Amino acid sequence: MTDRRSFIQQSAALLGGLALHRSLEAAYPGLPEAPFSNLAGSTTGAHDGEGAFWFNVRAAYACSPTLINLNNGGVSPSPRAAMEALDHYNRMCNEAPSYYMWRILDQDREPLRMNLAALAGVPHDELALCRNATEALNTIIFGLPLKSGDEVVMSTYDYPNMYNAWRQRALRDGVKLVYADPQLPSEDEAAMVDAFTSKFTSKTKLVHITHIVNWNGQILPVRKIADAAHAQGIEVLVDAAHSFALLDYKIPDLGCDYWGTSLHKFLCAPFGNGLMWVKKEKIGKLWPLLSNDKPQGDDIRKFESLGTRSFPIEMATGYSLDLHNLIGSKRKQERIHFLKTYWMERVKEVPGIYFKTSLDPRYSCAIGVFGIEGKKATAIADELFSKWKIHTVAIEREAKPGIEAPFNHVRVTPNVYTTTQELDRLVEAIRTIGKG
Repeated sequence: MTDRRSFIQQSAALLGGLALHRSLEAAYPGLPEAPFSNLAGSTTGAHDGEGAFWFNVRAAYACSPTLINLNNGGVSPSPRAAMEALDHYNRMCNEAPSYYMWRILDQDREPLRMNLAALAGVPHDELALCRNATEALNTIIFGLPLKSGDEVVMSTYDYPNMYNAWRQRALRDGVKLVYADPQLPSEDEAAMVDAFTSKFTSKTKLVHITHIVNWNGQILPVRKIADAAHAQGIEVLVDAAHSFALLDYKIPDLGCDYWGTSLHKFLCAPFGNGLMWVKKEKIGKLWPLLSNDKPQGDDIRKFESLGTRSFPIEMATGYSLDLHNLIGSKRKQERIHFLKTYWMERVKEVPGIYFKTSLDPRYSCAIGVFGIEGKKATAIADELFSKWKIHTVAIEREAKPGIEAPFNHVRVTPNVYTTTQELDRLVEAIRTIGKG
């Protein structure tokens, strides 16, 4: 304990107080003087333009001065403090890897687990740290004790890695996949719920729900679907890759049994971070994806038997979490929805433009998608980048009836460091492309 305490104190000194979080000024030394001291407890809304608070949040990131990054739905940058911590822990581990990784940093996973649990609103012994949402959800998908003939309801809008995982279970174990096909975008909750519940039968064992659809930003009414499922004895798995640390909610609010997310999206943790939640009484029946000496045990840590892993990436996550908590979940959600609505409202009159995202904050937040009649999404995205240095992502997919929905649009996803000035350039670019 003495050695450990000394090590932490030395780390704190090296990081200028960062490791002990003595002050926000110490954690973010590159920001203007006393950047958050009068604002951390502020209740100012998200619609105050480019006030001091949001400029200081932007300063917490090392944003590119030459490129406008509007694909934060894929992966978001980490704040400066997290990157400095990552560099520090990487260099420190490299001095004596087996000692610093397994005798020091491995123990620090527990405080991180507790801090993430506080944000998620669940007991810390129900959370497993992993590398991304795919690993979290695949662990659950392949770990569930399903047998041939059991039915799983999913949707035509689910993420490809989840779709492929369920297909593999169907091929290997004879699990039957049943596809809900909600007509999205939608603001009709009853219709969205019915798209799932109408597929339930006496053989349905689980429903897989994507909280925020990555293709178009649709927020699905997870709780209402989950309640309907539980009323019929059906378990609920939620893909929360795009909703955690973006929407102001706690996991119990969703009413699900299993849940997985990536931390390198809106929490802005270093790349390769994920989180899995399993309701306590269900941990024992869920098989780990990678082997463990107690595969049927009820300790959530059985899902963390990954072998050698990046401890620095995990430890640096705490500094991303600090910045998130400073901003506040509610204020963060409001700000990012404001940014999404800001650019969409200003291009509504562009000839031929269409949207596949609702403007209602109940049904969308960060992700906004658009297309222009007669133009391929890839061509629009290419022009945005080549002529305007705006990085977005084109989403094109042909329909497979009952299995995959069709797409031809450009996805735009701002984050808290995005400014309205950057979005003004996006608006100008879209208007120019529309005229062409």
